[in-house]
Amino acid sequence: MSLIQGIIKLKWPLSLERTLLGGQSFRFVKNENEDHYIGVYANILWKMKTKEKELHFEVIGELKAPNTNKSTYYKTLLTNYFRLNEDLNGDYEKWKKAHEHFDSKKVTDVALVTQLDQEVVETVFSFICSQNNNIKRISSLVEKLCVNFGEKICKFEDKDYYSFPTLEALSKESVETKLRELGFGYRSKYIQKAAEEIISKGGVEWLEKLKLMKYEDAHSELLKLSGIGPKVADCICLMCLNFLQAVPVDTHVKKIALHYVPELKNFKSMNMTMYRKIGNTFRQIYGDKSGVAQTVLFCKELTIFENEEKVIKKKPKKS
Repeated sequence: MSLIQGIIKLKWPLSLERTLLGGQSFRFVKNENEDHYIGVYANILWKMKTKEKELHFEVIGELKAPNTNKSTYYKTLLTNYFRLNEDLNGDYEKWKKAHEHFDSKKVTDVALVTQLDQEVVETVFSFICSQNNNIKRISSLVEKLCVNFGEKICKFEDKDYYSFPTLEALSKESVETKLRELGFGYRSKYIQKAAEEIISKGGVEWLEKLKLMKYEDAHSELLKLSGIGPKVADCICLMCLNFLQAVPVDTHVKKIALHYVPELKNFKSMNMTMYRKIGNTFRQIYGDKSGVAQTVLFCKELTIFENEEKVIKKKPKKS
C-alpha cells in the first residue's frame, strides 16, 4: 500500500522507458504486466507511470518522512528529477533545425527523453561502475552496492529496497575486499579509494560546490579522483552537476558522431584528440544543451540496436 499518490501535469509527453532505462539511472525497472516503473530516487521507493500528458506516481516507502508539506514535496522532487519545467519541445525543435541528422532520427515521433537531474554521490559511483559495461550489468552492480552497503527502505512485493550507500559506508578499508567478492573486479579499488578521496576534499559539500565552477574546471577536478576518466567525468557533469553541455563519448556516441565528422572513421581507437573533437563538434552544433541532445540520440540508437537484434534473432537459417 502506498504512502501517498499524486499526479503531475506534463508540458510534453514523457518517455519513462527511454529516460529511466536508457543509461542515465540504474535504479528503476519496468513492470511489464502493470506497465509501470518502480525504483529508488532520493531515498524513496517510487512507483510511476505516464498517461497521456500526466505523470502518475506513488510513494511506496522512504527512509525518512519530510517535515514539509507532503502534497508539494514529492511533486517538487519529481519535477526537478525529470526537469519538467524545461521547454523540451522547444529544445527538440532547435536541435532538429541545428542538424539534419537529429531531424532524420525522428526523435519526436514518440514520447520525449529528458535529461535526469540526479543525486551526486549515486551518480559518481554508478558511473565508476559503468566502465566497460552495458546497462544491464551496471544496474546489477549498482544494486549490489545498495544491498550490501545501503540502508533498507522497505519491502515491496517480496523484494527489499535499499538506499544508495553514503560516502562513509563506501570509504571503509574492508569495502574493496567485499566488492571483489561481489564481482566488481578492478572497480573495487576505485570505488573505495574515490569515496576516501571525496571525503578528504569535503564530502558531499565538495561535490555540490563543483556545480558552481566552470564546466572545464569541474571536469578537471573529477579527473583527479580514482577510477574517473574523461567519459565518466562528463557523465557526472551532465547527469548531476547541471553542465548540460557535457558530452560523454563512448562507442555509441562515436557512431553517432560519424554523421557530423566523417573523418573520425580514420581513428582506430579513442584518444583525447578524438574525444575532444567529438565533444566540441556536438557543442558547436547543439549549443549549451548539447549533452542533452546527445542523450536523446543515444537513447534512440539503443532502441534501434534492440530492434535490430530482435530481427537478427528471428531470421531463419540458410539451408
